[in-house]
Amino acid sequence: MEISAAGRLEVRITTADVGKRVSVRSLIEHDAPGEKFTDTVGVLTSWDNGVLLITRKSGESVRIAESALVAGKTVPAAPARRRGPAASYEELAGVAARAWRPVESEWLGGWELRAASGFTRRANSVLPLGAPDMPLDEALDAVRRWYGERGLPAYVQTATGAEGTQELLCAELEQRGWVREVTAELWVGPLAPIADRGDPAGVVLSRQAGEGWLARYQRKGVSEVALRVLESGPSVWFATVPGESAQAHPAAIGRCVVDGRWAGFAAVEVDPALRRRGVATAVMAALARQALDEGASAAWLQVEAENAAARALYAGMGFAAHHAYHHYRAPDVRGTGR
Repeated sequence: MEISAAGRLEVRITTADVGKRVSVRSLIEHDAPGEKFTDTVGVLTSWDNGVLLITRKSGESVRIAESALVAGKTVPAAPARRRGPAASYEELAGVAARAWRPVESEWLGGWELRAASGFTRRANSVLPLGAPDMPLDEALDAVRRWYGERGLPAYVQTATGAEGTQELLCAELEQRGWVREVTAELWVGPLAPIADRGDPAGVVLSRQAGEGWLARYQRKGVSEVALRVLESGPSVWFATVPGESAQAHPAAIGRCVVDGRWAGFAAVEVDPALRRRGVATAVMAALARQALDEGASAAWLQVEAENAAARALYAGMGFAAHHAYHHYRAPDVRGTGR
């Protein structure tokens, strides 16, 4: 907090600081005994009608009455990670996008509109890598038309929590009634330790997602379009741990996309009866060794915020959160709740 020469806390932010990362202290409206203040750190996304809106790293929006401010200042962007591979949001956004390509896309200035017949939100949402080439409201109207022509709901994928992410766009979408449906995180970590953690002897690698792999995959009834998405990427590998018999579903599967220095892991799934036996670790070790052979040195993956088991597994492998990402759905103007 900012402290004056006289030892008093001061508010040193103004409406001109919208868009900057700030740290503020405010009075708690209904304070418990001994707790009078609360601190909030995030991007100041608006300051209107006496209310500040601050978006935290997680994407959560916090509203603070201007009259409740006790102290405030602008602060530098979140410090660079002290362990694991350093990377910018722009680099990781590009890597993640190349690892999960839609079957159809179109650019609207710096926005990529992506569609794949509804298979996953990531392949059927707008990825804003820059600014659209028109005012925001016109761009959002164009987005809704584009997805409506394909019989799809309109989604915008945004990110928060790192330098260069889209806290301001999140606030603009929320003000227009767009609904945040899913929040997940992109985690990064060093690749070599993953390769050393498990015994990959029983893991079979392939360039295609075969029938066995698809039988274990959580999304059933995978279409030809879905296969095109799954098999897209610079260098894609599928890992399978065979079942006890030729007729049995695989014990475990996984997917990895190698792209330069990055190896992206996804679809690591294990037979529920075999969980906590190191099978998932073996799958990732086999994929990591292949990625190392192709020159990769860093790893990334995406995990939903509420998946505690996966988060514990990946944290134990040396992964840590880099930024959060969210999918916002357009409001249904007809009120049908689509």
